[in-house]
Amino acid sequence: MNTKNQQRNPVLLVHGIDDTGAVFYRMADYLKQKGWSVYALNLVPNNGEVGLDELAKQLANYVAATFAPEQPLDLVGFSMGGIVSRYYIQRLEGIKRVQRFITISSPHKGTVVAYGSQRPGCVQMRPESIFLKDLNSDAAMLKQLDFTSIWTPYDLMIVPANSSQMSIGREVIVPVALHPWMLTDSRILAAVAEALTKPIKSYPQFEHIRNFQKLPLGGGNTSTPSSYKRDLLKRKFDVPKENQ
Repeated sequence: MNTKNQQRNPVLLVHGIDDTGAVFYRMADYLKQKGWSVYALNLVPNNGEVGLDELAKQLANYVAATFAPEQPLDLVGFSMGGIVSRYYIQRLEGIKRVQRFITISSPHKGTVVAYGSQRPGCVQMRPESIFLKDLNSDAAMLKQLDFTSIWTPYDLMIVPANSSQMSIGREVIVPVALHPWMLTDSRILAAVAEALTKPIKSYPQFEHIRNFQKLPLGGGNTSTPSSYKRDLLKRKFDVPKENQ
C-alpha cells in the first residue's frame, strides 16, 4: 500500500450561515484528539448579505495566509460552508491543493428555505439558481478529489433534504433530527474522521485543470452554463478524454 496516500493533512472547517468557526467546537476537539491539526475561519458577513463567491475569496485568502504554498489540505464545509468551499475549489483554484473534501448538510441543489430572504447569498442558494447551476455544470471536477457528502433525511433547513446529495463521490446518510446536530452527533464525527483517513487521489491530469476550470464570477464568467460552453468552443481547449 502506498503510505504516502495515507497522509493526514491539516483540516480546515468552513461554517454555515449565521454561524462562526466556533460552531465546530466539538468536531474540532474530536479531530484534534485523534491527531489532526484543525483550523476554522470566520466568514464575514455571515448572514448572506454578500454572495457566496465573495465569501469564497475570504476562504482563499485565509488558506494563502495560513498554509505554506505547497501544503495540501482537507476541507470540511457545513451547510452554506460546503457551497462556499465548492466555489473555492471549482473557481478559485482550490482544487490544486485540496485533497479531501467533505460537505455536511450542504444545499448542493438549493433549499426552498432560501426564498425567505432577498440577501444575495440566500438567493444563490435557492433551487435552480444561476449560481448553483453554474457550479453543478462542472461538478465532475470534484472526482479529482476524495469527496464525501454527509446528510440527514430529516433536515428542515435543507429542503428537500436530498438536495445534499451529489451524483459523484461518497455518500453518508445519518438519521439526525436537526440541522445543527449534524456537527455534534457522534455518528457524524466518526464519519468525518473516516472520510479524512481515505487514501488521497493522485491524478496526473491535474495539470489540465487550468484548461477547463471556469473563471470566477466577474472574471469573464457570466455564471451561466451555456455561456461557458460557448467560451469553451471559442477557445477550442484540448480536454483529455478522461475529463470529457
